[in-house]
Amino acid sequence: MNLLLIDNFDSFVYNIYQGFVSLGHTVDVQRNDNCNLGQIETGFFDAIIISPGPGNPCNEKDFGKCKNIIAQYAGKIPILGICLGHQGIASAFGANIIRTEKPMHGKTSIIQHNGRGLFLGIDNPLTVMRYHSLIVEESTLPKCFEISAKTTDDNAVMAIQHKKFPLFGIQFHPESVMTESGIKILDNFCKYAIQNG
Repeated sequence: MNLLLIDNFDSFVYNIYQGFVSLGHTVDVQRNDNCNLGQIETGFFDAIIISPGPGNPCNEKDFGKCKNIIAQYAGKIPILGICLGHQGIASAFGANIIRTEKPMHGKTSIIQHNGRGLFLGIDNPLTVMRYHSLIVEESTLPKCFEISAKTTDDNAVMAIQHKKFPLFGIQFHPESVMTESGIKILDNFCKYAIQNG
C-alpha cells in the first residue's frame, strides 16, 4: 500500500513510519502544515495515518491541515488517527476534547476491546502505552462512532471506529514497545483499508 503519514511534529513519528514499512508498505511522511492535498485528491495514497503530536487538535496551529483532511476525505479514503490524530477525528465530528484527571505520559494501561476491526485477532485484555493529557469526552462522541476499546480502570475511551466509514482512532501508541501487538494493530488497519478502501 501507498500510505500518507501526516506528522504533527511528533518526536516518535518515524517509529510509526518504521512500523508500516516493516509490514511492506510505502510511507510518505508530510508535515501537517505542508500536506500535498493534490496527491490525496488524485488517489495517490491508499490510506492516511494522522500521527500523535503535542497540543490540542482544536487548535489549527497544533493540528495544521488535518481537520480539513478528515472533513474532506473521511469515507473516501481509509484514515487512522493515533493519539492527537484520534482526538482530531473525534473533534472533527463534533466531540469535545477534555483534560484527563491526571496526565498519562509514558504510562501503561490495560484495555478491553471489541475484537473487531483494528483489534481482530488481538489478545483481550491488552496492555497499551499512553502519552496524553487530553481525551475524547465519551458523552459527546457522535452516534456514528462506536467505542472499540476502553481502559479497565477508569473506563477512558481508547479507540473508536466509524460505523460506516473506514475511519479509526486510537488514543494509545501502537508504535511503542510497551504496547502489546502494536504492529498487529497497524497491520489490521492496512488489511481493513485494502478490503474497505
